[in-house]
Amino acid sequence: MVSKITERIVPEIKEWQSRPLEKIYTFIFMDAIHYKVRTDGHIINRAAYVVLGVTIEGIKDVLGIWTLKNESSRFWLGVLNELKNRGVEDVLVFSVDGLTGIKEAIQAAFPKSEIQRCIIHQLRSCFKYVSYKHLKEFSKDFKAVYQAANEEIARDEFEKLKNKWQNLYPYAIKSWENNWDVLSPFYKFPEEVRKIMYTTNIIEGFHRQLRKVTKSKTIFPSDEALEKMLYLVTMNVLKKWTVRYKNWDIVLNQLIIMYPGRLEKYP
Repeated sequence: MVSKITERIVPEIKEWQSRPLEKIYTFIFMDAIHYKVRTDGHIINRAAYVVLGVTIEGIKDVLGIWTLKNESSRFWLGVLNELKNRGVEDVLVFSVDGLTGIKEAIQAAFPKSEIQRCIIHQLRSCFKYVSYKHLKEFSKDFKAVYQAANEEIARDEFEKLKNKWQNLYPYAIKSWENNWDVLSPFYKFPEEVRKIMYTTNIIEGFHRQLRKVTKSKTIFPSDEALEKMLYLVTMNVLKKWTVRYKNWDIVLNQLIIMYPGRLEKYP
């Protein structure tokens, strides 16, 4: 009986995953959550790549979920072209983790879009190189970098941090330096926009909802079973996403000024 009921949602999933989308999104967030799936008698790691968007009205939406073993520029370009084929013409800002090939794919599909590396993910990435005994002090020093009022101040604070910690933790410093071009856009935004761009506020919140349901399911019997679960949980989450972001009028006016001529085309 349960199997028959879940079989009915397969066409729903396909329809949802191919539905028409908005012409423009102010922000799109992209990240992955990992599961174990049994395939041909073997247990493999499967990533579910989640794409979340914020509409011009300030409402969150899940644009789609793609399951795959490995990511690449070609994979991400396929996802982005799929979004375009579903009606997306423009995206102001992509906020992403360090997903393989994502930067190149965005530049190819949406060359006008800003690419912002998730600050929280970047911090976690560099903190893994730091000894626990220094982590509190190192974290405090980095706070002055990522909470800086503008990029110039951020660079000054980063140089102070670099001079202090470079010899002890060169890889932690290097990981930030290597990604500065996709971290620095953050500094030109006001506080209201920065709050939205902290991906922990949206995408990790969504992941927590998924984990609540999947924590008792350590291994999925098939890719289809995983996809059904992701779809059903997503539908429940979307029912609650009916309220726009706080202070959205302020955010929207800031974005109109920062990206002239792009939002006005879509009343």
